[in-house]
Amino acid sequence: MPDKKKIKINFMIKPLLRLWPNKAMKMLAKKQGIKEPVFDKLHQIFYKAKRIDLFPTASNSRGFILVIDQQTALYFYQDGDHFSYDGFEMGKYDKGDVTILDKAPYRNPIPDS
Repeated sequence: MPDKKKIKINFMIKPLLRLWPNKAMKMLAKKQGIKEPVFDKLHQIFYKAKRIDLFPTASNSRGFILVIDQQTALYFYQDGDHFSYDGFEMGKYDKGDVTILDKAPYRNPIPDS
């Protein structure tokens, strides 16, 4: 597991973030010890999406379903103190409720150093 120390952005990275953000993110990922950044794959999937919906799972287990464009559902379940991917389904899905997270408290996911 890479150390959670903050990475300093040097003078070479700053212009890259503006001009060539993908390259800059890959360089920053490498500095942090992330061996296989998935930015390109995630960007391909989510950039073309017109709609993302979030649903709680219907079962008694804690989890959620992320639905892309009302036709592809990604399932995640609680695994201890985090969520793990559990698979996908395809079909026609309802629209989600955009207020689903309104009552959830905000917590910064970046640890303080």
